[in-house]
Amino acid sequence: MSAAILAVALCGAAAGAVQRAPSRVISLVPAVTEMLFAIGAGDAVIAVSSYDTFPPEVKSRPKVGALVDPDFERMLSLRPDLVIVYGSQTDLMSRLDRARISYFQYAHAGLPDITQTIRAVGDRVGRGPASSALADRIERELEEIRRSVAGRPRPKAVLLFGREPGSLRNVYASAGVGFMHDMLELAGGTDIFGDIKRQNVQATTEMLLARAPDVIIEVHPAAGWTPARIKTEMNAWRGLPGLPAVKTGRIHILADDRLMVPGPRIVEAARLLRAFLHPG
Repeated sequence: MSAAILAVALCGAAAGAVQRAPSRVISLVPAVTEMLFAIGAGDAVIAVSSYDTFPPEVKSRPKVGALVDPDFERMLSLRPDLVIVYGSQTDLMSRLDRARISYFQYAHAGLPDITQTIRAVGDRVGRGPASSALADRIERELEEIRRSVAGRPRPKAVLLFGREPGSLRNVYASAGVGFMHDMLELAGGTDIFGDIKRQNVQATTEMLLARAPDVIIEVHPAAGWTPARIKTEMNAWRGLPGLPAVKTGRIHILADDRLMVPGPRIVEAARLLRAFLHPG
């Protein structure tokens, strides 16, 4: 376990003390919510964030806000013994400290950190063996995907996750740091923004033309992205007919939460990317 993940695992009001396995967990992080259910700790999850959609069981859990709008009073009323928070929620962590409620601090990072976090979360909630088994399986299957594309030509590709509807303005793409970049490269692509060492970049049309991707993959949440909307949004790319991806029709708009949540379904997401990067 890395020093960073170990620090995450030990943070909170009870840091330094012997910790019992929690029985009332609130998760504000959808990725960690999925981890908890995947390792058999779902029964302990008493509330989730406004953005949690998977597994289906979360639909019956109370919602307590999210990254920018956590409902602290609602959390207190639920009497949690552990709260999963983002590392940037410093004000919330201070309030939890004052209330003497333990928390687990989540750090959004690269592909290897997903399995490290699964192990750390599992240890914190008393599911160490199950979390280790899950993490081992994920690492093994990701390595199988990596090997399956070894030696193949690597198309220049870009992962986009946001733009203005019906246009190519305010386009946001994955850059050279983070799980999306790692997943794209593991699945056999060459990230056109891999040299930009941050998690995302606002990509202008000039940048896209200069870097000339062979494959464009847009990823969006499943909610609200109907086949009709996807068809309409595909038309926006007609404005850049010089792009290799536009010329060959290798533009894919995927409304699939698995591609956006760095959790236990990451293997499914990587396989999906591989299918579009290396069809057949």
